[in-house]
Amino acid sequence: MEIKILCTKLIKPFLPTPPHLQHYNLSFFDQISEKEHVSMVFFFHNYNNIDMDERLEQSLSKILTHVYPAGGRYNEKDKYCSILCVDQGVFYTKAKTNGTLDNFLNKARNDLGHAGLFSPHVNKNIDETNFMVSPIVTIQVTKFECAGVAISISTSHPAMDGFSDFQFISEWAKVCRIGTPIDKINFLSFNMGDIFPTRDITGIFKSTPIPIIQQDIVVKRIVIHEDVMSRLRKKCTFTFQPSRVEIITAILWRAFIRATAIINGYLRPSLLDFPMNMRSKITFLPQVKNSYGNFMIGVPVKFIPGETEMELHHFIILIRNAVNKIVASCKKANSPDEIVSTLVDSYNESFRSPEWGGNDEVDKVMCTSICKFPVHDSDFGLGKPNLIFFGMKDTQMFWLYDIGPEIVVQVDLKERCMQLFDRDDDIKDLIFIRDAKL
Repeated sequence: MEIKILCTKLIKPFLPTPPHLQHYNLSFFDQISEKEHVSMVFFFHNYNNIDMDERLEQSLSKILTHVYPAGGRYNEKDKYCSILCVDQGVFYTKAKTNGTLDNFLNKARNDLGHAGLFSPHVNKNIDETNFMVSPIVTIQVTKFECAGVAISISTSHPAMDGFSDFQFISEWAKVCRIGTPIDKINFLSFNMGDIFPTRDITGIFKSTPIPIIQQDIVVKRIVIHEDVMSRLRKKCTFTFQPSRVEIITAILWRAFIRATAIINGYLRPSLLDFPMNMRSKITFLPQVKNSYGNFMIGVPVKFIPGETEMELHHFIILIRNAVNKIVASCKKANSPDEIVSTLVDSYNESFRSPEWGGNDEVDKVMCTSICKFPVHDSDFGLGKPNLIFFGMKDTQMFWLYDIGPEIVVQVDLKERCMQLFDRDDDIKDLIFIRDAKL
């Protein structure tokens, strides 16, 4: 399947950004975020409206008037601790492909990684040498033959986390669909840099992790139906009722640990990175409920062979206890500095620890839940998406999101690990129908 680029242009805010908003301060949480672009691709069948091109561009321009940092650039003169918002705009590419959406969806059943081909092509030229001078947001709209379209958006992580991404996409879709007047668009606040200002982070972490770039990631999709979820709940006999996310994360992580044990010939320690949106967790900071930027803390969950038993309920308790520990510490905090200290202490015992994050003998995986985010409700006037793809392309991880009562899991693993993961009894017992709704 070939993709032909038709044009690339800059989409700028509908109204000029006023002078008092042209310098947006990044936060401490932005400062420590990974320097990477995160892509999402939404596939729709019903792209045959002759005015849809204009509606997409005009609605995006309106959204950028409100989310003004997304149209800016990192400020080199400020050591990249702020964004200069003088309406530089987002890169917007139009493209077409020589196949139908149905044909693509058939191919995606075997390897969903093919969806990464529809990520913004300009990202191919972004690397560590030019990341901080690249656009905050890039977008590509690729039309299929016989109707059908892929709308992809890629965001710079130091400026936007998952919450910001999905709020941006959801509101852009809504404005495109119903034509919201520009003066009624107001869904984010821009205060994180004032509450958690950047700081000198030299020496506060024990180590600086070296990113592990995985070259042979395979992507697959699992649909967990409501009846399967009900059976899983009945098997979990606790004094508490575990959530769907806790149960599924435990199953996925245990299957990953079993797969890596076969690859390495023995059971090894494993570190699960479980990012958590903190906006609703901090009671003394109600003003961050809808804040733009980054406000995530990666919850470290440690599996230690011989100490952690392999029964599923032990994994569920391990995950719950790790999350509760971080939440309790943040709830006891009386100031933003105490929240920063919680993060630093936690990371220095895990992700930034030579014994864990810096240890090649520890198998690492991430599981990010976007359940309860309105990701599948992103309707630009084309109906709900037929397929969604998330792309970081070089990290082993699980993405969880919900479609009504069902949970969808996108699994990104190295090829050998994926082969063993697929054969795991836990995964088989999910009785999933992969790509049932592609």
